[in-house]
Amino acid sequence: MRTNYIAIILTVILFSCNKKRESVVDTVFTDSLIKNYSVSSLYKTTEGNYDFWKKRMDSLPDNFVNGPKYSGALSALFHFTGNIDYLVKADSLIEQSLIAYQEREPGLNNTLAYLSIQQHQFNRADSLLKKIVKIEGQTAANAFLDFDVSFEKGDYRRSKNLLATLKDDNSYAYLFRKAKFEHYDGSLDSSIANMLKAAELAGENQYLKQAALSNAADLCLHKGDLKKAFSLYKSSITIDAADMHSLMGIGWIALVNDKKDSLAENIFHFVQKHTQSPDVLLKLMQVAEFRGDSILQQQYATEFINRATAEVYGNMYNKYCIDLYTTVTNEPAKAIILAEKELANRATPQTYAWYVWSLYSNNEKEKAYKYFKSYVSAQPLEGLELYYMGRMMEGLDKKYNATEFYKVAWKNRYDLSPSKQKYLEETLK
Repeated sequence: MRTNYIAIILTVILFSCNKKRESVVDTVFTDSLIKNYSVSSLYKTTEGNYDFWKKRMDSLPDNFVNGPKYSGALSALFHFTGNIDYLVKADSLIEQSLIAYQEREPGLNNTLAYLSIQQHQFNRADSLLKKIVKIEGQTAANAFLDFDVSFEKGDYRRSKNLLATLKDDNSYAYLFRKAKFEHYDGSLDSSIANMLKAAELAGENQYLKQAALSNAADLCLHKGDLKKAFSLYKSSITIDAADMHSLMGIGWIALVNDKKDSLAENIFHFVQKHTQSPDVLLKLMQVAEFRGDSILQQQYATEFINRATAEVYGNMYNKYCIDLYTTVTNEPAKAIILAEKELANRATPQTYAWYVWSLYSNNEKEKAYKYFKSYVSAQPLEGLELYYMGRMMEGLDKKYNATEFYKVAWKNRYDLSPSKQKYLEETLK
């Protein structure tokens, strides 16, 4: 009987080892999209709107009635093209309009606050919020802005309380933010459900529907439900073929799950042709990392850092540059500088984790552990920060703690680069 039992176990093991990983990405869809790509009607409408208001502003540059309209067109075009100059110009126009109106239009301050959030200028957004509330009081619109600022700055208690006052299960704006908070709070299934309900409530508004669908796809990817993530990314792209974020999400699934690095590379190169955002350089770097091509990995990492640390981007890419400085280019002192900027901008458990990891990587172990105990321990963290803290605990010879961090990080492994996933897999064997 024992011989038969062992034979059965060996058969199961061999079957498991030889079982092929199930591919998720539909290559017929991706090949067709790339081959037959044409910009969506939504993109064309946005370009037309931009052209119209640009001409109006060019002909009447001192007419600040046109400024906010032109700013809105620029901001929308930034969403499609990734051209940061559009966002900066949009910001400048609103500031000029505020001066012209002598700040008697609080709605302009609201717009400027949201532009500030997009640029990761959270303290500026907070100052603008206080100014708006002083003029108008805490209206519903201002409460939504208050939630956004509080959430980004790590005041999660205030965010939760504001959300309770805004409760409306038939409101896109409420459900979108509720989904964001639930993701932070660890209620991922509920977060996805609320984001999908927001997509339904968007109705005929293609921009809002696409935003909710692509965000829901990101949440499914975070959860590890790759089939659902792919389906939602596909739905978002069907609405708007210029949704390069969702296409990069599909490329990521092709790389880390399907192990089709050539397919992923083709997708990322296609995206690179249609966006000026630095994000795609990270994905191409991770393809090189997946292949073990350290020279190309270094080249893409350096190119990304050179782009992302340009003054025009401000603090928008600090998180990713910190990761590269501490793992690829081996410049942890530079990571500390960026982490300190982040703490000044938004002191959250995540940003403290970046600071702790940067200190540890710079061999400032005692200081790193001190900050960990004060600001990071027992706080909710994402996959990347969990991985960092696990590596630090392992280096401090706290093996039990390291394993606990690694176990939770493994649940969020699709948020991590191929080498980090591989490290977790080998360590947790």
